[in-house]
Amino acid sequence: MTPRLPPHCPGMRIGLFGGSFNPPHEGHLHVSRAALTRLKLHRLWWLVTPGNPLKDTGNLPSLERRMAACRALARDPRIAVTGIEAQIRTRFTYDTLRFLRMRCPGVRFVWIMGADNLLGFHRWRHWRDIIRLAPIAVVDRPGSTWKISGALSTQVLAKSRLPEKDAGVLAKRAPPAFVYLHGKRAAQSSTALRAASRSSCERRIRPSGP
Repeated sequence: MTPRLPPHCPGMRIGLFGGSFNPPHEGHLHVSRAALTRLKLHRLWWLVTPGNPLKDTGNLPSLERRMAACRALARDPRIAVTGIEAQIRTRFTYDTLRFLRMRCPGVRFVWIMGADNLLGFHRWRHWRDIIRLAPIAVVDRPGSTWKISGALSTQVLAKSRLPEKDAGVLAKRAPPAFVYLHGKRAAQSSTALRAASRSSCERRIRPSGP
């Protein structure tokens, strides 16, 4: 079966924002809208992954359920939700980027990530090759601002870093190219939301008497 992709055409500047989105939240929207505006993108695709290879996915809700939640939250017409990684049977960003570059010639893709993900980027499969496949934009996240300077991936990307004022031309740059976007930060995280949901559930089922 031929994988189905959101609408696109040569010359478009499209951001790729991957994750398990378990659950999607306002922080995801904040990163997406910041990227759309600051990078002058035409569209942004949420790549809802079948599972994160670096995390325990034993209790991960179904892809269909997470995609439905994403579509309910991301009502911005510039944001498209896709499960392309399940269609091409991969959980790795490197494979996804290779596929999209071959399938969508002329489209200028930019990989988008929160700064918290940059801290562990060196653990991603073929991360040095990912750098050569697409420009990368990192959006500031609470608790990560001062930590990223010592990250291995930040040091490797340093020579390819654009001044933040030039973020609007990142999509036109040949990789490796990297920009760090500062600004208003969203504190929400999927991990915290899951923990809050579990705590609420435990309180509801806890016996009230001895």
